[in-house]
Amino acid sequence: MAQDTDRNENGEKRDEYEKICSICHRTESQCGGKIIEIPGGLWVCPDCLSNAFRQFGNMNPEALSKMPFMGMGMPPFMDPEEKTPKAQRIKKKSEEPEVKPAFDIKNIPAPHKLKGMLDEYVVGQEKAKKAMSVAVYNHYKRVFAEPSDDGVEIEKSNMLMIGPTGSGKTFLVRTMARLLDVPLAIADATSLTEAGYIGDDIESVLTKLLAAAENDVEKAERGIVFIDEIDKIAKKKNNYSRDVSGESVQQELLKLLEGSIVEVPVGANSKNGMVPMTSMDTSNILFICGGAFPDLIEIIKERLRKKSSMGFGAELKDHYDEDRNILSHVELEDLRKFGMIPEFLGRLPILVTLETLNSDFLVRILKEPKNAILKQYEKLLAMDEVQLVFEDEALRAIADRAMGKDTGARALRAILEEIMLDIMYEVPKDPNIGRVTITREYIEHTGGPRIEMRGALPAATD
Repeated sequence: MAQDTDRNENGEKRDEYEKICSICHRTESQCGGKIIEIPGGLWVCPDCLSNAFRQFGNMNPEALSKMPFMGMGMPPFMDPEEKTPKAQRIKKKSEEPEVKPAFDIKNIPAPHKLKGMLDEYVVGQEKAKKAMSVAVYNHYKRVFAEPSDDGVEIEKSNMLMIGPTGSGKTFLVRTMARLLDVPLAIADATSLTEAGYIGDDIESVLTKLLAAAENDVEKAERGIVFIDEIDKIAKKKNNYSRDVSGESVQQELLKLLEGSIVEVPVGANSKNGMVPMTSMDTSNILFICGGAFPDLIEIIKERLRKKSSMGFGAELKDHYDEDRNILSHVELEDLRKFGMIPEFLGRLPILVTLETLNSDFLVRILKEPKNAILKQYEKLLAMDEVQLVFEDEALRAIADRAMGKDTGARALRAILEEIMLDIMYEVPKDPNIGRVTITREYIEHTGGPRIEMRGALPAATD
């Protein structure tokens, strides 16, 4: 008689869900050991159980007897009927996982291929895409390079990206990580503080990377970390109190950027006695820091004006006032004056500046990328069998409105959401609508969109 696939060899019914530790919330596959059930309906992994015994061993018997819930069964905040909420239940993975090709030095795309893939999603920023493609290619060649006896050791290719808000810094990094299929962690430097103060410790950056790699340490050690708003940890000027979120954070980031063994909490943002820890080597993690550096423009202009001279043919002092890409003239001297310490800048050898987006760039962003915003709306209305068309003048009007908000490409989505709200609400009401054309008058609130019924549309020809 064939064995029932829903039961194991002992005749017990198989559970299709993984057991989850009640303390650290890791699944059985993530813990690397069997999760056991203790009286009271709690599931505990080996790491948390050993931590608990160690904590109890340091307590005297009198304090132990006064602990709540001791000998009382399940704590009152847990539902005895359902030990694990359905929202947190994770189905067990197949016993034969899908085998993916190993990411090694043989299948790393060459820089020109990486840039070609970025071109499908990112408009413009040619210099930044080229620099990032070369840096990423060299970094992973370093990671997978065989040790040699010639004494040549390749250093890390950490990057510093400088560009105005909305110019595409985060989008570039996120797209690159998706194309390479490597784990990515995006952290905000504004929340980082020196160890011991309220805020996130430096290790929280690696905790996010470990979570993105599904707690696979080996996979996480080959990932990418993007620290945004890095200009917010510059040295504070005229500050007579302890600078716990400025220069001290830069000092603590040095060990991560250079490469070191760091103890990282698993499944939590902070260290404590009940959270299991794991060691991560940051030597092969690519760190990319980005920021807008708003006051840097005046520092650059001040330096460039000192080079101006008098006489016929001399460069005027206001020559750089109308230069929209003044950040491309940045030097390390300007960044040190801004408040970045030399040791920190020395560990970010690749300096990339992004161009300020103009109206022409914004029009291209609307329609050219593979995942362009207009294509998303066209697809949404196509599901209702309605064709969506944007006139060129309408796109120009949208770009002009976005330029007025001074937030770069981020403004495009907000403007389109406002424009398309009534259309997305009204069109599904009438099944006879076949085409909606967005005009400049509709964008400028001086008219409406042009709507055509199905019967009035010309028949499609082969």
